[in-house]
Amino acid sequence: MATNLRLRPEAEEAVRARAASTGRSQQEIIREALDRYLGLSQTAAPRSAAEVMMTAQGVLPARTAYREVDEMAVLQHGANTIDLLDRDERF
Repeated sequence: MATNLRLRPEAEEAVRARAASTGRSQQEIIREALDRYLGLSQTAAPRSAAEVMMTAQGVLPARTAYREVDEMAVLQHGANTIDLLDRDERF
């Protein structure tokens, strides 16, 4: 069945963000949410470990899409990856 759906601005942005972060279509996101709400879903669990963490708000989706790089970063002798983080990002 085809239908029109009007979303609040916050819901629209959330659907767009979830679609962008998961690589799925907005239509697929909405269908799955509706199926879960109506109890029609085969599983109520998120689809991936990443979705589990994002749902629990333990992890934020990437701000930019993944991209290939030509060169890998080379650390100076004695440095480790924690040295690359800003102080606010360290645990």
